[in-house]
Amino acid sequence: MSTLSDLVYAQGRSSAQDVEWLHRLAGDGQLLADLAFADIVLWVPTLDDSFVAVAHTRPSGAATLFYRDIVGDRVRPQWRTQVRDAFHTGRIVDSASPDWFEETPTRVRAVPVARSGGGRSETIAVLTRHTNLGEARTPSRQQITFNDCADDLFGMIASGDFPDLTAPTSPRRGAPRASDGLVRLDVDGVTTFASPNALSAFNRLGFGDELEGESLVEVVTQILPGKRQFDESLPVVLTGRAPWRADVEARGVTVSLRTIPLRDRGTRIGAIVLCRDVTEIRHQEQELITKDATIREIHHRVKNNLQTVASLLRIQARRSHSEEAREALTQAMRRVSAIAVVHDTLSEGLAQNVDFDDVFDRVLKLVAEVAAAPNTRAKTRSTGRFGTLPSEYATPLALALTELVTNAVEHGLAGQEGDVEIIAERTGETLEVRVRDTGSGLPEGQVGRGLGTQIVRTLIQGELGGTIDWHTIMGSGTEVTIEIPLRYIERARG
Repeated sequence: MSTLSDLVYAQGRSSAQDVEWLHRLAGDGQLLADLAFADIVLWVPTLDDSFVAVAHTRPSGAATLFYRDIVGDRVRPQWRTQVRDAFHTGRIVDSASPDWFEETPTRVRAVPVARSGGGRSETIAVLTRHTNLGEARTPSRQQITFNDCADDLFGMIASGDFPDLTAPTSPRRGAPRASDGLVRLDVDGVTTFASPNALSAFNRLGFGDELEGESLVEVVTQILPGKRQFDESLPVVLTGRAPWRADVEARGVTVSLRTIPLRDRGTRIGAIVLCRDVTEIRHQEQELITKDATIREIHHRVKNNLQTVASLLRIQARRSHSEEAREALTQAMRRVSAIAVVHDTLSEGLAQNVDFDDVFDRVLKLVAEVAAAPNTRAKTRSTGRFGTLPSEYATPLALALTELVTNAVEHGLAGQEGDVEIIAERTGETLEVRVRDTGSGLPEGQVGRGLGTQIVRTLIQGELGGTIDWHTIMGSGTEVTIEIPLRYIERARG
């Protein structure tokens, strides 16, 4: 399915500012649908004076009219005139009589979507509300209040006062919804209505009376512990003066608040305060933060331990009287150090993914320092980008490339001057890495049988599910080609 941006741009009549505005509005589509107890559809104009649906939200507390998604469809003939009138006149247009949709009586309201900016506003789209009249019943006080709030928001949408681009964006996880709890405030910040769920949330915080008729900021002041610091924006949120969010914490309970100021032709008339008990969510977030910190500390300690092991191997190599033993210990030290670089990178961030370009730059410096012999002058350089890799892939790849670059320096360029180039090419499906040197090269068809070659094969083919190939470059030098399928990487991320 195409995204909202793709569908809007495809019509050729909207700017980047229009798309941003529509994204903000669509982000509150669920709020509008739940307050109106109706389906909400967002339409943008086409070049042939029609309209295409770019977003659709179903209500969570009422039956939907559209069992099949209509995003991407053109406006139906029975709604076209109403939608076009709302777009061209800039006024809300209600259906004159019930509209029948698939044998269900409905009422349709077309709301022009005005984008304000530069001291003026222009209509960029139309929002339609489709109310199912087949389930009509005597509305409760909560439903009447919700519908009144929806009407206020529709009026703000038509005048360009909603959405408010000054409102901070935040993760949707844990964001309060209308069904979680709704408080309606007047212009002075006094509660005129509180849904049962909102009342329950404040009761859990420690307020045992009715909210209606009370100043919300005074209620919270009574609840908050005297010595605890609180968010400085909290009074502004509680009085309904700014479209911000804040948390209230008391008695081990955390309630998240979101305020939406209500305006009539630019004049503030009150506010909607959405509230949700997010105690369990905040507890889980704190646990994740603690676990992330623990994992980073583990990586840090592993890195320190590996560096200690590498230092011990270096000391042992220096004291060894056998050239063969010294070489083996030096190679082991280099391999341990390469793994330590990955853990050092992991210890610096929250994610278990690493920027492998940064890791490999550090590994390359390490290899160049350790592998170069007195009579060998090797210049190493890396081109292309590896991108971000999960830790379980970064370690074997770093170790394999360490072996290949070391072999190129110690054997391919032994006793001479030359270059070693590492070329990385990443596409949507594969990561291809070529290690190329200008040394003496290998006899065609012959590959080394040492421990380093065995390690590389095991890492690339066994752990990364990739392929590796050695061949001699025409003229001189050796090129090793590694190809790793990215589907394994994406599976590891999932």
